[in-house]
Amino acid sequence: MSMRFGIAGFSFAFAVCLGVSGLVSPAAAAEKEQKGAVKPVRLTYSVFFPPTHIQAQRATEWAKEVEARTGNKVKIDIFAGGTLTKADQCYQGVVDGISDIGMSCFAYTRGRFPLIEGLDLPVGYPDGASATRIANELIAKYQPAELQDTHLLYVHAHGPGVLATKKPVRTLEDLKGLKVRATGLSAKIVEALGGAAVGMPQPETYEALQKGVVDATFCPVETLKGWKQAEVIKQVTDTSAIGYSTAMFVTMNKAKWESLPPDVRDAIAAVSAEWAPKHGQAWNQADDEGRALVKELGHETIALTPEETARWQERVAPVLKAYVEQAAAKGLPGEAFLADLRKQVGDARK
Repeated sequence: MSMRFGIAGFSFAFAVCLGVSGLVSPAAAAEKEQKGAVKPVRLTYSVFFPPTHIQAQRATEWAKEVEARTGNKVKIDIFAGGTLTKADQCYQGVVDGISDIGMSCFAYTRGRFPLIEGLDLPVGYPDGASATRIANELIAKYQPAELQDTHLLYVHAHGPGVLATKKPVRTLEDLKGLKVRATGLSAKIVEALGGAAVGMPQPETYEALQKGVVDATFCPVETLKGWKQAEVIKQVTDTSAIGYSTAMFVTMNKAKWESLPPDVRDAIAAVSAEWAPKHGQAWNQADDEGRALVKELGHETIALTPEETARWQERVAPVLKAYVEQAAAKGLPGEAFLADLRKQVGDARK
């Protein structure tokens, strides 16, 4: 009896000793290691594009690449289609921490980005890849103070805006009084051309065209497929000679960015630098698909005559002048910004 008690007591004491000293069994050690593993940082990403849109797909690919490059130290949950923050609330949502990362248009918060607004001017962008490259280069050069409340990862910008309508527009006279969906600076372009600008984010445009709230929309041609708007228009007027763009941010909550380990920040920065041109190429691809769909549906594409093109260019010239004057009034280098922009667009068109 005493022998059995002694053995039992020794076994108990040995087990206690193992627990205290940390000398646990392999199975227990594995379990302990699993429980103690560092959990990945989860980030939320609000994207205003619908999940089927090529730019939402690029955002998803970016997120997956970030996860891979960080060794899964980061996990990114994407909320597409404005399900976390609406398009015009996305930037402020990032500032406030509603989402950790956001993608939307600078133009949706008109007046908030007075220098960046210059990227949307009607300077005749040739394509989305060029617009994207130029936007990133100018932001890198000028480092606008208006962007300092978040950590900007990169920007991308669509190809030249065209006029998609429910009735033919061949001259400025056809445009006079026409209700045209436009946003940000493009609203000023519409007004300069004699139309009536109606501001709204892209997700609301289909229904507005369908119900007659607007008669036309200023947009990149990709929109006619990507947002299905070809279903509710009949003609496209090629206005690429005054082609504006719309710059879009991919930006991160500043405090969240600063809380990340340096190696994670480095990985995100590297992936972002690679992904900006991928978005640019995606805009070109989407524009090609948009033009193909317009043709497939039998919609008319109207080319402005050289004389009419000159009239349209003359009409929008005051928009560029007003941008420079308003920037100067705020102590911003709008004149230099526009000069750089025009030079780069001119080089891209060669």
